Amino acid sequence: MSAVPHGLEHGHDHHHPSGLMRWIQTTNHKDIGTMYLIFSFIMFLSGGVMALTIRAELFQPGLQVVQPEFFNQLTTMHGLVMVFGAIMPAFVGFANWQIPLMIGASDMAFARMNNWSFWLLPPAAILLVGSFFVPGGASAAGWTLYAPLSIQMGMGMDMAIFAVHIMGISSIMGAINIVVTVLNMRAPGMTLMKMPLFCWTWLITAYLLIAVMPVLAGAVTMILTDRHFGTSFFNAAGGGDPVLYQHVFWFFGHPEVYIMILPAFGIVSQVIPTFARKPLFGYASMVYATASIAILSFMVWAHHMFTTGMPATGQLFFMYATMLIAVPTGVKVFNWVATMWRGSMTFEAPMLFSVGFLFVFTMGGFTGLICAIAPIDIQIQDTYYVVAHFHYVLVAGSLFALFSGAYYWLPKWTGHMYDERLGKLHFWCSIIFFNITFFPMHFLGLAGMPRRIPDYNPMFADFNAIATIGAFGFGLSQLIFLFTVIKCVRGGEKAAAKPWDGAEGLEWTVPSPAPYHTFEEPPQVK
Repeated sequence: MSAVPHGLEHGHDHHHPSGLMRWIQTTNHKDIGTMYLIFSFIMFLSGGVMALTIRAELFQPGLQVVQPEFFNQLTTMHGLVMVFGAIMPAFVGFANWQIPLMIGASDMAFARMNNWSFWLLPPAAILLVGSFFVPGGASAAGWTLYAPLSIQMGMGMDMAIFAVHIMGISSIMGAINIVVTVLNMRAPGMTLMKMPLFCWTWLITAYLLIAVMPVLAGAVTMILTDRHFGTSFFNAAGGGDPVLYQHVFWFFGHPEVYIMILPAFGIVSQVIPTFARKPLFGYASMVYATASIAILSFMVWAHHMFTTGMPATGQLFFMYATMLIAVPTGVKVFNWVATMWRGSMTFEAPMLFSVGFLFVFTMGGFTGLICAIAPIDIQIQDTYYVVAHFHYVLVAGSLFALFSGAYYWLPKWTGHMYDERLGKLHFWCSIIFFNITFFPMHFLGLAGMPRRIPDYNPMFADFNAIATIGAFGFGLSQLIFLFTVIKCVRGGEKAAAKPWDGAEGLEWTVPSPAPYHTFEEPPQVK
């Protein structure tokens, strides 16, 4: 895809406010993208501190560090902070930065709404983290907020419900903005089937967000009315059904899993062709596979509920539907491997994280298939096997792809090349410590260790000690990333407009760093 940029004028930088107001009032997609990325990294560190507290408690049997009630608050808040505060806003930050650059648009479609959808997040984060400090503490019902536990909690639960609502509004506005931008603001000549795959995965993700965030809002609103207004949606004493909550929650929750992984697929689909120096293998099949995953994700929600006394027919349906969703995912993995096949590959930090993603995410996919088989799932339900599975998918999936994308586009964002040795050190520390942390959890789960428990049978002690050491190593490894980014922002080798020789796409036709106003006139795509 070659492009002829028209009139890239950079004389317009004096229009926008400076200092603090530049960030508060900004409607520029790059500034807003940067704020999303900074916010998500702060939340990532705070969720990480919670995780390390959990692991410190589990280093040995017995109660060492925290009380059981606080332990349950930590597991709940770690999940909520990481999902709604770290992973999702980080991908929205990438979307804000990259989509206008990739499709040749001047900005996002609704620039003021874009600003608002970001500034809803900090108050929601304050509500969420602040719930630790109210009487009764934070919610301790697990990140899924299952009734009837969530109906019995203190004020911290109401704060969590409010925070989830605000973050949901932010997500819906961001998603509408992405859909309108991608459908209406592409440069002349850029048809949908010429779009970079990152734009495709985000377009499909945005539709998922618009479809399922209101479902979550409905679920937590029903909890709220059960708690304060005498309704009995989930209260069995009043004729309600706690299992109904699980159905409503997972109808949101399973598409949500794909909301957190599809943009990661998009990033990896940009990075691998660049460093293999070959076009992406099977572009059209990648687009169709992404769409199939999105559609199928609405049909598999009850595979989280095999132990709720579902009829055998229901178990069979959800089991087979879940196995089916592995097919389009397998298509993607095959296409990435085929892209690398006989390419002239080099392994800079973005490629290392993408290849690491491929290995470890595929492993998480296999353990997911094992969890999908109802009779096996009944054995490993709520054990550490499930914890291992979803961390392999979420940490090695979403997070590694985010790191890959960050290293890939940092030169375009900052105008400087990052320190390659530090990037590689970050990758090797991350992947080694990640596996030391989460691989033993498969064995713990198979041996029957339940999750969300602060104390455990001494026979699980060795694997827990290994996992805790790995977790602290993994947590400290992320400080390398922070240092690398700060060092890159402050200076270093100047980045060319196209720092990677295999890179394709409109974002590499503009100078690095990308100017405040990118495309004064839309580029022509040939």
